[in-house]
Amino acid sequence: MRDSSSHRRAPHTAPRRVAAVALVGVAALIAAAVQTGAATAAPEKAPSAAGKVLPGAESVKLSPAQRAALIREANSTKADTAKDLGLGAKEKLVVRDVVKDGDGTVHTRYERTYDGLPVLGGDLVVETAKSGATKDVVKATRAAIKPATTTAAVPAAKAQKQALAAAKAEDAKSPDVNKAPRKVIWAANGKPTLAYETVIGGLQEDGTPNELHVITDAATGAKLYEYQGIENGTGNTMYSGSVTLGTTQSGSTYNLTDGARGSHKTYNLNRGTSGTGTLFSGPDDVWGNGNPSNLETAGADAHYGAALTWDYYKNVHGRSGIKGDGVGAYSRVHYGNNYVNAFWSDSCFCMTYGDGSGNTHPLTSIDVAGHEMTHGVTSNTAGLIYSGESGGLNEATSDIFGSTVEFYANNASDVGDYLIGEEIDINGDGTPLRYMDKPSKDGASKDAWYSGIGSIDVHYSSGPANHFFYLLSEGSGTKTINGVTYDSPTSDGLPVTGIGRDKAEKIWFRSLTTKFTSNTNYAAARTGTLAAAGELYGTTSAEYKAVQDAWAGVAVGTRPGGGGGTSFESGTDVSIPDNGAAVTSPITVSGRTGNAPSNLQVAVDIVHTYVGDLKVDLLAPDGTVYTLKGYGTGGSSDNLNTTYTVNASSEVANGVWTLRVQDNAAIDTGYINSWKVTFP
Repeated sequence: MRDSSSHRRAPHTAPRRVAAVALVGVAALIAAAVQTGAATAAPEKAPSAAGKVLPGAESVKLSPAQRAALIREANSTKADTAKDLGLGAKEKLVVRDVVKDGDGTVHTRYERTYDGLPVLGGDLVVETAKSGATKDVVKATRAAIKPATTTAAVPAAKAQKQALAAAKAEDAKSPDVNKAPRKVIWAANGKPTLAYETVIGGLQEDGTPNELHVITDAATGAKLYEYQGIENGTGNTMYSGSVTLGTTQSGSTYNLTDGARGSHKTYNLNRGTSGTGTLFSGPDDVWGNGNPSNLETAGADAHYGAALTWDYYKNVHGRSGIKGDGVGAYSRVHYGNNYVNAFWSDSCFCMTYGDGSGNTHPLTSIDVAGHEMTHGVTSNTAGLIYSGESGGLNEATSDIFGSTVEFYANNASDVGDYLIGEEIDINGDGTPLRYMDKPSKDGASKDAWYSGIGSIDVHYSSGPANHFFYLLSEGSGTKTINGVTYDSPTSDGLPVTGIGRDKAEKIWFRSLTTKFTSNTNYAAARTGTLAAAGELYGTTSAEYKAVQDAWAGVAVGTRPGGGGGTSFESGTDVSIPDNGAAVTSPITVSGRTGNAPSNLQVAVDIVHTYVGDLKVDLLAPDGTVYTLKGYGTGGSSDNLNTTYTVNASSEVANGVWTLRVQDNAAIDTGYINSWKVTFP
């Protein structure tokens, strides 16, 4: 299960630890070394009229009471759901979140336990039709949860000692045991294994709170993994001018409690680094004077940013509060002395802001507030692990929605832009932390995906997703928006036509809440966003093609037909039985005229530990078989991820095309991850 004490750290601009902004938000679950998540494919639907969302496809706004009712229903049937999914007798589901579409489809997110132990990396999303039938399942891991034992061979004290040593190796200040070792099933990067999870507290080297999670093999005592839970993230405000704040009056005293937004409160830590601090209060309803020397100023900025973020998620995406339950978080300002960070913490369910270098630039701008609270949303939905490619996607998600909150605010003193942290001057030269149109402008972020991107800092590996979102929203090339000039390139040198920020943010939010899992990587993010675009606008829509083109623009996948044409894709996982009968995965092609081309592109992504065992065929709508890969070819390598060219000119284009896969030998197993056909 996801630990409730996760934290997130802000973005940073250079490889200097003190210059990191903790715009964070990791699901305190796990940090997986291997990314295996795959998202659900989009159903084959006709394009929407004039680019509008398909009727019933969009998620509805749930009140806290409605959400609670759906969660109660899911809890009442979770045993049956586990049985229907084929989970083992010792496995149980734990309901985490629920999303409902206008057509009655419900997306329920679960954690898993095994013999009463949390399964780290066992999360999944079940999509259920209005009829009650299961439409699809997205899993963080496909491995069977069958650990060799649940009896530890090494004592918990050894795991604790190892965790403390790991913290000291990272120059932690006064490390102590925040959470004693607990037994878990570690399923995030390979065969599920009995392990200990130990959490070390204290402070990190730069004064940021420490929450180092160390995973220790309970059979051998070997360290399996470690990750940092805190990842560095009418008021007269410093950044937004004079604004209206939600406050509460008690007798003759006013305080910063927003009764209209889940009773969100803003506290003054007064340079402290622990506790809640003191609730801002006073004899009048005027807060701050726009100058950082007035302690109320940062409180006004933080309170305003929290209100904007609440309103954005509620009014744009129908989510009432970070957890969707109508309960407000709280904010703490004036953390530490000269602290150049901000962070979200699940353990306190709060945002915390430092005052920057010289205590002159509090990190309380609109986009930072939106970034921090979004880490909380991510933690309570997809739970993207703050490590590897999923960590980059986690950080990008906070940048994306930090930016969209700023646009939503429509504040003349801090206009919407695709720059992150432009107001807080963390670099000391007036430049922003990150640039979404061309991430590499910050000197460290990456513009496009490459095979080693999962090994770099998540604040830099977020670049391709930030760039994708900008391209999807605004398109490539030079343009000026709200007075800021952008010039966004593409990896393949081909142009991208944007679909507008309103559509792009709907696609990303739907992907986050219904398609992504804890270990989704860039390839799976592409599959998930295509699924979301297909469900919202149709798989033959301009929006669907724009998602393909925007990902190709950051080197994730290719464009249909090399820059033109249309792709139809399925990302539904299909298990391939070991040495068993053939399995199939269908795709419905519609909206084409005449026959298929002589150069039909068939892209296949199969996860399997010995591809030589497989025979792979393409079946045309009339049943004609085209062999893509024969049994015995491909050798002993793992996984089949390639594109075949098929002369299908004798076949009618429209209809059901089918990928057929058969495992012809024993021992090795796998599944169809995704596949697509592209008509140039």
